Formats: sequence, C-alpha cells, structure tokens
Amino acid sequence: MKQSPLIPTVLRSRHTAGPAGPARGPLGPPSGFTLLPWLLMGMGAVSNLIKGDTPNPLAGGLGVLVFNSLYISVVFRSFDARKRRSAGTRWSLAVMGAVTGGLALAYGGSWLLFFPLLGLATGTVVRGRSLGPVMIALSAVAGAVAGYRDGWDAIGVVYGTFLSGMVTAAILALSETVRELRETRQELARTAVEEERLRFSRDLHDLLGHTLSVIVVKAEAARRIAPRDMDAALVQIGDIESVGRQALTEIREAVTGYREASLGDELDRACGALTAAGIEPRVRQCGPALPARTAALLGWVVRESVTNVIRHSAAATCEIEVGGTAERARVVITDDGGGGVGSAPPGSGLTGLAERLAAAGGTLRGGPAAGGGFRVTAELPLERSESGAAVRTANEECG
Repeated sequence: MKQSPLIPTVLRSRHTAGPAGPARGPLGPPSGFTLLPWLLMGMGAVSNLIKGDTPNPLAGGLGVLVFNSLYISVVFRSFDARKRRSAGTRWSLAVMGAVTGGLALAYGGSWLLFFPLLGLATGTVVRGRSLGPVMIALSAVAGAVAGYRDGWDAIGVVYGTFLSGMVTAAILALSETVRELRETRQELARTAVEEERLRFSRDLHDLLGHTLSVIVVKAEAARRIAPRDMDAALVQIGDIESVGRQALTEIREAVTGYREASLGDELDRACGALTAAGIEPRVRQCGPALPARTAALLGWVVRESVTNVIRHSAAATCEIEVGGTAERARVVITDDGGGGVGSAPPGSGLTGLAERLAAAGGTLRGGPAAGGGFRVTAELPLERSESGAAVRTANEECG
C-alpha cells in the first residue's frame, strides 16, 4: 500500500531529467515504458498464486493476465493522442475496472493494490475537467471494496488510487505542454531565421541593384568622354570610387541589420544617378515632415524605382514627388520612357517592397502613366502622433 505515493516521484524524475527534453537528460520524457515497472505492485497477488494461498488459482491467474495485458495496452496507447481518445482505449479501461473490482472483491488483501494501478492507467487516459469526477468515483469504489474486504486497514487504497491517477495525469499533461512549447520555440526560431534571410536578401538586392546600376552608368559616361575630356572622365571615375565605398558601408550595415534608407539621402543619390544616366530628375517635396520609419520605407521605394528607371525605361525625364496628407504619406515616381519600371523582370524587387509596405499598412502600385511612361505610387499611413508633425512646404528641384 505504501508504494502508490511513489508514482509521482518516479514520473517526475524521468520527466525532469533534462529541462530541454531527451537531448538534455539520460531518461527523457515519460513514455509507456516509464509506467511498466509499477506492475510490480501486483507481485503480491502473483506470490499468493504461486504459494497456493489463493482459492480458485486458475481464475486469479487469468485475471492477473488480463489486467496486465490491458494495462500495457492502455498506457502505451495513451501516449498517442488519437489512440488515447479512441473508443477502444476507453473500453479497455472499463474492462480493466471490471477485472480489478472482481479480483479485489474475490480475494482482498494484496489484490487491492490493483486499484492504484487502475488509477494510474486512468490518469494516462482521462484528461481535462472529467478527470476529477472520474478519479473521485474510482476512489470511492476502491474505498468501498477495500472497506468491505479488509475494513479500515485498507483505507490507504483510496489515497493511493486517487493520488496515482491525479499526479500521473498532471505529469503527463505537463510533459505534453513542455513538448508543445519546445516545438513552438523551434518553429519561432525557424521563422526568425527565414525572416532574417528574407530581410538580408531584400536589402542586398536593393543595395547592389542600385549601386551597380550607378557604377555602370558612370563607367559608361567616363568611357565616352575620356577621349575628349580626361578631367571630366576622372570626375566620373572618382564618383565610381565614392559610390563603391558607400556601397561597402551599406552592405556592412545590411549584414548587421542596421541599414535604413534615408529618404533625403536617397533623393540626392537618385538625382545624381539619373543625371549620370542622361535622365533629367525632377524632385518635389511638400506636405508634413515624415517620421523616420516612414521616410526609411519610402526611401527604399525611391531607390528601387529609380534603379529600374535607369535600367529599363530609356526615359528623358523622371519626376519624384514626395507629399501626402496629415493621415498618409505618399511618394510617386513617374518616367516618360517607353519601358519603365513596368518592364522590369519579375525579380526587380518591387514585390519585396510591396510586402514591406503592406506589413506597415501601406500600398505600392505600378502601371502606365496617363501621358505615357510608367508610374509607381507608394502610400503609408501616419500615426496620430506622427501626423501632428510640422508641415513642410518647401519645393525642391535638382538638376
């Protein structure tokens, strides 16, 4: 009788052998094998059978065999959620109850220890709100049978039956929760890695696409003017060096996750890149001053759109308008070329930009402009605290 309170101790020692699961502990989480040693509680009944102290030993031996077989089946099935909820498992548990009650009524004594074993098996199968009422009913039956057979001396059977079932269910529920939390943590880690890879690939695409386009344009300009004006060609070569150094800095920032595209810097670079490519830039800014995060996102739009204008549009002019209202910020990039951003290949980066803006509650649209060429429009919402910023009405134009 004194063995039953040890059930939670053994289960707990196995479960907490390693806080991170099987890889951190020698025994791992509970399993069907964890619960098999408790069948030794029935050795007293087996000993009575062997010694011939049990009347009608054939029926007793058959009862022990049936009980042990059902116990093994139930506890192993309980570690599979689908099998645990199946009708077959519940019927097996019910038959165990009938066998336990019959053996305890027939023989009493050490045969009463099958009740704590039945409680343990019940704790592996029954979960949730129904566990308490089921264990109370089972303990009451165990107490009634034990009291009928052995009087108050067997009252500990009630305690052992109730405790074995409740603690076993609690330990197994905790084990399942820990496993689910571990799986969730691993999934979150995988998601974080995927998001970081996506961020880095987007940043690298946006950075290198723009920078290499500028370098190619300036290299072509240097090659064209070198035969007739070496000083001007050297200026272009100096610009190439400057752009290259800036690209190295930006790539390092992208690798460490600190890269943010400043809208003002991107507008300046856009003017220089467009001018070097023989495209007249027209930049106009009006409306409220933009918060840093909004300006950074719109800076990426300017960089990617201007890169595609230089690569694909064959345009003569490119107009960049930054403005909006007190609720929304907007940037519009329009070229008068025959191709424009819309002719860029699928990997142009606009899809990634659209995803970035969508995550911030904004939109990115692209399509043919009314007067010809192509237009990209990006809009982002402003928070109330942001929309109260001072209004900036300066109009700027660079050439």
